[in-house]
Amino acid sequence: MADQASPSTLPTLPADLSLGYVHLTVSDLERSLVYYQESLGFQVHQREGNTAHLGAGEADMLLLTEQADALPLTRTTGLYHFAILVPSRRDLAEVLDHLFSTQSPVGGFADHAVSEAIYLSDPDGNGIEIYRDRPRSDWYDKQGNFLLTTLPLDIDGVLSELSGATRADHWAGLPKGTVLGHMHLKVATLAEAHHFYCEVLGFDLMLSYPGALFISAGGYHHHLGLNIWESAGAPPPPANAVGLRGFTVLLSSAADLAAIKDRLLKNNIAIDEGDQGFTVRDPFDNALIFTVR
Repeated sequence: MADQASPSTLPTLPADLSLGYVHLTVSDLERSLVYYQESLGFQVHQREGNTAHLGAGEADMLLLTEQADALPLTRTTGLYHFAILVPSRRDLAEVLDHLFSTQSPVGGFADHAVSEAIYLSDPDGNGIEIYRDRPRSDWYDKQGNFLLTTLPLDIDGVLSELSGATRADHWAGLPKGTVLGHMHLKVATLAEAHHFYCEVLGFDLMLSYPGALFISAGGYHHHLGLNIWESAGAPPPPANAVGLRGFTVLLSSAADLAAIKDRLLKNNIAIDEGDQGFTVRDPFDNALIFTVR
């Protein structure tokens, strides 16, 4: 491991960094497609063998690959949840109303001050968040304190966005403009996670929370959550387990891509070159695919 950098010398990432798609292993593709289409409103963009590409009619947000003998989730590092960002509170209300009308299981709700969120799990137990952001001007109090927290969600307030509408009026699946907003990963140690993600890659630490770090580029509340709540000291999952295969990080230029690649190589971190970028695995075997948007 390279020497720890001082805050003044930490690298930074481009402010316009965003996430592309998340790729998951599932045990039964047909079962998963029913869930993601009927409960959550995804569209199937393309199918190739045992892999399906899903989204909201624009860029892919989710890839599902079936492995029929996939092992179930256990106490390992990997996916905590992937988070789908809808454009507005009204859109979140439509998702929530549809979940209720279809009696789809919901794992929980939260008001994070910066956002409002619904939590679910797919048929294999992969964690999902669907959320909407509040304006950035609401992310800090008058003293400049960052407000990311967890409070009860005002469910009635969210549903009031649909006042006067019927289900036939408003549900048409996930709306255009929906994107993969952030990823939340299970890691074995926060110290190693901070070194890799902040000191090498260049993410900014937005909040250190008991057992978790929330990091981002460009002042976003978080592009990544990293926690040890269920995984302190845990090993990576077996290669044939359900869960995270990887996710894409989108950059705006080849120069940005090259700068990140250079930092990784200088820290003796292996990368796997590809046609459009490269893949790197964090210390806990979570795969990140860096590519130019």
